[in-house]
Amino acid sequence: MPASLTARHNGYALELLDITCTFRSRDDPGHRYTAVSNTTLRINAGEFVSVVGPTGCGKSTLLNIGAGLLEPSSGEVRVFGEPLHGINRRAGYMFQSEALMPWRSAIGNVMMGLQYRGVSESAAHAQAQAWLERVGLGEFGARYPHQLSGGMRKRAALAQVLALDPDLILMDEPFSALDIQTRQLMENEVLDLWADKKKAVLFITHDLDEAIAMSDRVVVLSAGPGTQVIGEFTVDLPRPRDVAEIRNEPRFVKLHTQIWNVLRDEVLKGYAQQLAKGA
Repeated sequence: MPASLTARHNGYALELLDITCTFRSRDDPGHRYTAVSNTTLRINAGEFVSVVGPTGCGKSTLLNIGAGLLEPSSGEVRVFGEPLHGINRRAGYMFQSEALMPWRSAIGNVMMGLQYRGVSESAAHAQAQAWLERVGLGEFGARYPHQLSGGMRKRAALAQVLALDPDLILMDEPFSALDIQTRQLMENEVLDLWADKKKAVLFITHDLDEAIAMSDRVVVLSAGPGTQVIGEFTVDLPRPRDVAEIRNEPRFVKLHTQIWNVLRDEVLKGYAQQLAKGA
């Protein structure tokens, strides 16, 4: 990246500045619900940031705003110093559920974004195969999603995102549906790939252990409505990390305690709100 551009955006890959997002109720159009209120969040270039908070607090809302899939009611979104209008084309988005096309093979799914960008079929095929090999699926390119295990589908989805070489990676609880062993393998896989190119990552999770184990910084959101940032913690654990082993480090335990002390009351508030909605 040119030095002039780096200076202009002050090192931030993504800035959500004083963001408020208000929705109209489908059942009662006259009723408005403010999911996020006057919230500011900045992600440095090359930084891995996780956002944690109670269920329904607006974590995914912020991610969708950063992706350009949702326009805030007020506030500004900047991507590498430039105002965002429409879809964030410098970002890759890994959803909670895989965005794999069931009628395309694994390699066909990974090729799809490259072909959409105008890459020739032969070049797209070669790049897709290289990424499948990097995520451990080099021999499974011809298989369709229904022929892959849950962990393999996640690996294919990860290759699908990374093949486009995005400057910013947005991940919305991508491993929540996996068993613990597969989840830890995928977490380590992501950390290895991230360490290779140091792209900026905004990672949404409800799992505090996962957030600490993977991140440079953990941001804590309050319970809604009107969610705001109520805490930010620098994760000063050494890298490279193994997500299973790092949990035994005294510093990890201390960070977990510090963050949970901020998060606990908000989780209880969010749980009470969910119960009230279901009553």
